[in-house]
Amino acid sequence: MLDYHIHTLPNGIRIVHKQVSHTKIAHSGFLMDIGSRDELPQQQGLAHFWEHMAFKGTQKRKSFHIINSLESVGGELNAYTTKEKVCFYSSVLDKHFERSFELLTDITFRSVFPEREIEKERGVILEEMAMYLDAPEEAIVDEFDAVVFEGHPLGNNILGTKESVSSFLKPDFQDFIGRNLSTDALIFCSVSNLPFGKVVKLAEKFLNDIPRISAKRDRVPFTTYTPKLITLEKPISQAHCVLGCPAYALNDDRRIPLFMLVNILGGPGMNSRLNLAVREKHGLVYTIDANYATYVDTGMLNIYFGTEKKQLKRTTSLVLKELKKLREKPLGSLQLHTAKEQMMGQLAMAEESNMGLMMMMGKSILDQNHIDSLNEIFDQIKKITSGELVDIANDVLREDQLSFLNYVPA
Repeated sequence: MLDYHIHTLPNGIRIVHKQVSHTKIAHSGFLMDIGSRDELPQQQGLAHFWEHMAFKGTQKRKSFHIINSLESVGGELNAYTTKEKVCFYSSVLDKHFERSFELLTDITFRSVFPEREIEKERGVILEEMAMYLDAPEEAIVDEFDAVVFEGHPLGNNILGTKESVSSFLKPDFQDFIGRNLSTDALIFCSVSNLPFGKVVKLAEKFLNDIPRISAKRDRVPFTTYTPKLITLEKPISQAHCVLGCPAYALNDDRRIPLFMLVNILGGPGMNSRLNLAVREKHGLVYTIDANYATYVDTGMLNIYFGTEKKQLKRTTSLVLKELKKLREKPLGSLQLHTAKEQMMGQLAMAEESNMGLMMMMGKSILDQNHIDSLNEIFDQIKKITSGELVDIANDVLREDQLSFLNYVPA
């Protein structure tokens, strides 16, 4: 059973904590229900730019002092941006937890976005974009979002565009935060050996003076999808392909069975069907995998592989053949049992990471106001039937509903 505690401050900020007695490291962070999908058309990349700028100065700290504060005691300070979340987090020795809590509060709520730092960081992000474009295996997956979610904010690249990133000024950050930040959609999550009472006491010390904030924001739901086949010539030596389609949303009851189906198809195990059929049997790829991401109103399933240009058609055919098998042939009892055991083992190992556990707790509370224990998830996995997987495969993995994006050597 996942033993965690929640405390809500008067301003609506929730504190989520799990005490792990055997660790000396304190992982903590602020997770906000804000992401790139919340940007206006002219704001593409602003959430990610904010993630960078949070480290560039607050009302009482310069950039160097922010960077040095935890690094000087062997800790780490970092951040990330997704389609629906922004997170600032840290890892330190337990005795420095108060220091990290205060610093995280400072960069989350009191960043000042110095114009000089904006100009410098603009160059850093443009270099990040250039580096990403030089990695076709990464660029194609992000560009596939634009294919599936065409015309919708979920299709926008988290990094933004060169034009948008080049235009942002200090008021743009302030406007974006003011329009999207709500204290009741903001979590401080932590995993450490500290007792919950100590964490709450520090939360009251650092966060009680934060006013209640209620942003008025409406997320545009994704409701339209048209399958597409797009092939682009690129200055590359290998062909790359992503195929996929929209899938179930975060709170859909079919989400966990679909995760199992994707795990069988192209999960991290070397025994995935795609890896065995395409790499091990035919030697056509180095990497092939399937992924499933969930959002509040929809989801995305995609399959990625890279191969020789002359083998693109053959490899795609083999992938489609595996999808057809899942639609037409139910798993035998032993296959189903093995798939369940594999998925439960992977989830259990993932929870061994206290950093990952901290992130998972915060996201679960934000999205579902509940954290499923491993045993609760295991119970759901154990109930999955072969027939259920066939039904889901026929619903999601229909060939006529798939979109394709190919990068081929020019």
